Amino acid sequence: METRMFSRLVLVFLFIVPVPFICGETPGEGKAGEGKPGEKRARGGNGVKKLQARRYDQVSYATAHNAMSNSDEGWLFPNQTHGLTRQLSDGVRAFMLDVHDKGGKPYLCHSRFFLGSRPLKDGLAELASFLEKNPREVLTIIFESYVSSKAIEGAFKESGLLPYTHRQQRGKPWPRLAEMVAAGRRLVVFTDRGGGELPWLHGVWDFCWETHFSARSRKDLACGKNRGSLKNSLFILNHFLTRPAASRRLADEVNHNPFLKKRVEQCRKASGRLPNFITVDFYERGDVIAVVDELNEIR
Repeated sequence: METRMFSRLVLVFLFIVPVPFICGETPGEGKAGEGKPGEKRARGGNGVKKLQARRYDQVSYATAHNAMSNSDEGWLFPNQTHGLTRQLSDGVRAFMLDVHDKGGKPYLCHSRFFLGSRPLKDGLAELASFLEKNPREVLTIIFESYVSSKAIEGAFKESGLLPYTHRQQRGKPWPRLAEMVAAGRRLVVFTDRGGGELPWLHGVWDFCWETHFSARSRKDLACGKNRGSLKNSLFILNHFLTRPAASRRLADEVNHNPFLKKRVEQCRKASGRLPNFITVDFYERGDVIAVVDELNEIR
């Protein structure tokens, strides 16, 4: 996200390092509710009976900002440490992903290809694999898109993820998680480009609103609305620092309690709304998973 923030950083980097630019049956059906006796719930997960009884917009989700950009896979100036599969295993359930065109194909990329990239279909395949193995879990993707909806649709088909996509009508109540599980459609997809061009590709600002994302210091992390209407039912709480790029040091400034929990509580009180997507860099540093579980009243 926040592509403009990288312009100065990229220029500096190019002067320092000469790097070239590269850049049927419904699947996953399962019973809603509890697993086997004694089965342990993954922290951050939403497959337990208590959450399955709630509507999609009544649940909080740990959200990885620029989820594709991670150091484990060699991305430069990453926002995360681990790749998508590890994020899922650790309890992340929503993913902000940037998509750019490369040779006519959609690629995951953050601003410039030399910083890191991979085919969108490959990243989506990791989510498809998780949904197949975890039939009660619900996931969300929020795209910052620079490609057509047709290109995104092709990647969903190739990855096997398309049959999992949920279709939500504007103005209609969100279904309970258990209903999404029963239907086998456990993936909600938002985009900032081409929303509504496909029945499952939802315009993010038709359904969500957010706090500002361009924070450089703790004091910049306010609760005021940035994009989207307060009438929308889903609340994106952006909680990360960019100075001039993300870093573990910056994540350590804001990801830990009591600061994280206090801000979540302040913004919930100020808006009267449950923060649905608590969006962070380097999610494993700090307490975002624990805070999400607490918001969901899961101990």
